[in-house]
Amino acid sequence: MDKTWNNKAWFLVLPVLVLVAFSAVIPLMTVVNYSVQDTFGNNQFFWAGTEWFEELLASDRFWQAMGRNLIFSFIILAIEVPLGIFIALNMPKKGWGVPVCLVLMALPLLIPWNVVGTIWQVFGRNDIGLLGYTVNALGIDYNYVKDPFDAWVTVIVMDVWHWTSLVVLLCYAGLVSIPDAFYQAAKIDGASRWSVFRYIQLPKMQRVLLIAVLLRFMDSFMIYTEPFVVTGGGPGNSTTFLSIDLVKMALGQFDLGPAAAMSLVYFLIILLLSWVFYTVMTNYDAER
Repeated sequence: MDKTWNNKAWFLVLPVLVLVAFSAVIPLMTVVNYSVQDTFGNNQFFWAGTEWFEELLASDRFWQAMGRNLIFSFIILAIEVPLGIFIALNMPKKGWGVPVCLVLMALPLLIPWNVVGTIWQVFGRNDIGLLGYTVNALGIDYNYVKDPFDAWVTVIVMDVWHWTSLVVLLCYAGLVSIPDAFYQAAKIDGASRWSVFRYIQLPKMQRVLLIAVLLRFMDSFMIYTEPFVVTGGGPGNSTTFLSIDLVKMALGQFDLGPAAAMSLVYFLIILLLSWVFYTVMTNYDAER
C-alpha cells in the first residue's frame, strides 16, 4: 500500500527556522562581514579582505591566550572527570541518601556564573575571605591578585567546585542504569572491585562520559565570566583566556574587525577540537 506524504507539515517548522535565522545565522553573518572589513566609525566600512585573519594568526597575543585556554581545559578535564567518577561510585544507590546527595550535587550548578565569580572573589581575599585568611594563617603566602600561580589555582578550584557536579550526575545516571544481574554475576565469579569497575561500570558509563567530556571541554574552553569577575584576566595577562582577550579587543579597544576575525577563529577551534574529541572517543568505543 502506497503511503501519502503530506509536506504541508513543514510549514509548522517555519516559525522555528525564522527564529533560528534571527538568533544565530544573522548575527554570524554580521560577524563574518565585520571580519573582512575595517571601520573608523560613522558607519563607514573599508574592505580589508583577510588582513585581520593574517594579523591574528601572526600575533603572539592570540597564541599565548589560546595556550592558556588549552592548558586550563586539560587541567579541568584531568581533575573533574576522575573526581566525578569517584564521587558517583561512592554515592548511595538506594534509600534516603539518594535525594540528599542529588540535591547537594545540583546546588553548585544552580548558581549563576557571575555569582560564582563574586563568591570566590570574596572567598579568596586575604582580609575578609575565609580561604585567603586561613591559607595565610597557615604560613602560606597566598594572594591571587598579585601571584599568577595563586590566580590559576583559584580559578581552577573554583571551576572544579562549580562543575564537577555535572560529571557526577551524568556518571551517576549511567551507574544506576546497570541491572543488578551484572553485579550478581560478578559476585558469583568472585570479581574484584577493580574488575567490576573495569568491565561493568566503566563500559556502561562511556556514553555519559563522552557527553561529560565534550560539555566540560567546550565550557572550559569558552570560560569567561568566572575568571573575569575574580581576576579580570590578571595578574598581568596570566589568566587572560581567549574569551577575555576577545572582549577586551571588541569592547575595550573597539577593534571590531580583528575582534570579529578572532571570534570566527575561536569558534572554528572549538568546533574542530570538539569534533576530534567526539571522533576519537566514538571510534574507541566502536573498536571495543
